[in-house]
Amino acid sequence: MPLTKKRPSFGDVLESEKAKMRVAGAAKLVVAVAVFLLTFYVISQVFEIKMDASLGNLFARSALDSAIRSTKPPRYKCGISKACPEKHFAFKMASGAANVVGPKICLEDNVLMSGVKNNVGRGINIALVNGKTGEVIDTKFFDMWGGDVAPFIEFLKTIQDGTVVLMATYDDGATKLTDEARRLIAELGSTSITSLGFRDNWVFCGGKGIKTKSPFEQHIKNNKETNKYEGWPEVVEMEGCIPQKQD
Repeated sequence: MPLTKKRPSFGDVLESEKAKMRVAGAAKLVVAVAVFLLTFYVISQVFEIKMDASLGNLFARSALDSAIRSTKPPRYKCGISKACPEKHFAFKMASGAANVVGPKICLEDNVLMSGVKNNVGRGINIALVNGKTGEVIDTKFFDMWGGDVAPFIEFLKTIQDGTVVLMATYDDGATKLTDEARRLIAELGSTSITSLGFRDNWVFCGGKGIKTKSPFEQHIKNNKETNKYEGWPEVVEMEGCIPQKQD
């Protein structure tokens, strides 16, 4: 009698399918975990590289900034070339440029007169400073081309002993000057005032009661052969350290 193959029951088929599903689920879980770990590894490596690069750039920039700061020259008051010793006032000044740009006078990093401050004009520009404290007493300009020299003379006569006097020309500072005006300026320590001529450029720093000639004076003659501008010489500049008045 031939043997017949026993057909699996419905329960056996169901158990077999469940087993296959469990195996497939486990395989998917393993693949998912593997993909996650691989992704995490790749991201961590890339992030680490970027972090290293960022830190490297940061340190490089810091080192570069430090090098720039260490090589950048220091800035001194009024932009002068070196620091003044104690009990000295730093100053820097420039005459006018032709009849276009006004003069500039700076003391202790404070601009006393300039075109920007709108307190300069044609002629002689003058600033008075307390020789002990460095405080500004007055600033004025006197037109020595079309103006009257008398108010300038009276102003010079009122300057008190111990006052620092800073002067700068603009356009023309000499045409109306009289011998009396030149003498009063010479008494402040000027040497060049006696020869100051039409459209000369001149800057001067002296003081009332000074016993000697001032070392702070620059003068460029108006000479059509050497003038930088048509009809005017080049700008004249000067800087230095004014000794503070002591009791």
